[in-house]
Amino acid sequence: MYLGAALAVGLFDRLAPSAVAELRLVGAAIVLLAWRRPGRRAWSGVRLVRAGCFGLATALMNVAYYEAIARLPLGTAVAIEFTGPVLVAAVASRRPRDWGAVLLAALGVAMIADVRWSGSPAGVLWALGAAAMWAAYVLLGKRVANAGSGIDDLATGFAVAAVLLSPLLLLGAGPQAPAVGFANLAPLADPVLLALSVGLGVLSSVIPYVLDQVVLRRVGQARFAVLLALLPAAATLVGLVVLAQLPGLAEAAGIVLVIGAVLLRSRDGDEPVPEPAAPAAADRPG
Repeated sequence: MYLGAALAVGLFDRLAPSAVAELRLVGAAIVLLAWRRPGRRAWSGVRLVRAGCFGLATALMNVAYYEAIARLPLGTAVAIEFTGPVLVAAVASRRPRDWGAVLLAALGVAMIADVRWSGSPAGVLWALGAAAMWAAYVLLGKRVANAGSGIDDLATGFAVAAVLLSPLLLLGAGPQAPAVGFANLAPLADPVLLALSVGLGVLSSVIPYVLDQVVLRRVGQARFAVLLALLPAAATLVGLVVLAQLPGLAEAAGIVLVIGAVLLRSRDGDEPVPEPAAPAAADRPG
């Protein structure tokens, strides 16, 4: 995921962050649709609405996240964004040990962030917006996973979101584009940029989100949310290696606390995930 984010940062000189996020979404939708080829039932009724809401929440999370990492170091942005799943874990937790893990993760995230409002308040606000959408991603993703066709619904949800957010492509060339208009679509004619967009969609969306659907079918929301605490640590390390964003001592200590929270929480099991109900006879193929 964060190798893909590092690739996205390199595209911000040519395209606005929101446009890069939309291209990532389009690339991921194309790959997922070609792979899964969802049937007609996936494109109608409650299932399509549920998948569309999930896809839109995911897409808005990515838009806000890209706007944040255009203004903040990768690890800092992800650490702020992580307040979303931390809140989900706190609400869903039942045992003192769960709360201890959540508090440990929150402390680690705060140490990684080291946020200074004077540096980039806009970046912080975008990251907080991404946090809200990340919480929605966990909650809606669990419903999609429990419905039993998570990866197919991921494909249709991404397709719906790609269509709804297509106007973001009009932001066009560069994060400082002076106007929104069709003239900004010129960079999209570059086949190299389009190939990078598909690669970005695979790295940052297809692989991570497909794995998320597998994991969400097997664990509860609280455990999944705390496992996500590994992400700010991973983002900080990728930022160091790929983008030369050196973490301070507080951030390094925060990584240790976050990993400790994951180890503490993951020792306990969650309640079994209920299997989806068998489809009615009218809904069965053939």
